[in-house]
Amino acid sequence: MSWSISSGAGGAAQGEEELRMLWRRVRDHADTGAKERLVLTYAPLVKYVAGRMNAALPAHVEETDLISYGLMGLIAAVDRYDPARQVKFETYAVMRIKGAIIDELRSLDWVPRSVRARARAIEQMSTELEHKLHRAPTDEELAGALHMDMDEFQTALTQISNSSIVALDEMWNVNAGGDSVALIDTIGDQRMSDPGDLLENAQLRETLADAIARLPDREKIVVSLYYYDHLTLREIGEVLGVTESRVSQLHTKAILRLKGRLQEDSLVA
Repeated sequence: MSWSISSGAGGAAQGEEELRMLWRRVRDHADTGAKERLVLTYAPLVKYVAGRMNAALPAHVEETDLISYGLMGLIAAVDRYDPARQVKFETYAVMRIKGAIIDELRSLDWVPRSVRARARAIEQMSTELEHKLHRAPTDEELAGALHMDMDEFQTALTQISNSSIVALDEMWNVNAGGDSVALIDTIGDQRMSDPGDLLENAQLRETLADAIARLPDREKIVVSLYYYDHLTLREIGEVLGVTESRVSQLHTKAILRLKGRLQEDSLVA
């Protein structure tokens, strides 16, 4: 994904040169006007991130609020980004935008403690059962171990899905030139500045790939389509022939399983 001041083949080179000029003016002269132009240029990133996050949040969360939270993250990204780093600005900015939105949602503390507790219980029990069974536990096995009937278990997943903002974007981080960058954003942009960072990134990606490969088939498909093919939950439901709410449940279970596995390996940030 790339955003440019100029559009069309003829203006691409001119746009790239103008961007470099703006970054130089911000870096060397703290030029407020140049900073404002950069914020405007990359503003579509905020709407993109806010739209994707809003699709997985409760209906009462307004996308316009997420955009306002994300804009502060974009401004911070422009302030702190160093063009000399071997990380694209878009990758860095997306991390900052997501972080600003998540921080603001957390500050509102709208996720009930009971829902957080259920999420932790399912996450921990899934890990325990996987060790015991040497495979991913079924819904029935998880529900039984948690002393829930299937209706209670499905209701718990729905509540977690409707309240949680936990996602891959928050879970695995690598260091890129002094700042933490979400692993899911570096998978497609591996130009790290330090060989040690490259090795750490490769190890984390290998662990992530292994954990995803061990998911039940439908959860694996949901993770792949959502994080790699960038389909919405509704679009994934159309592919699988199930409702959007069912896809949301599958996504929640996958994330809780993955988080439990990586916490066990002490790889969660």
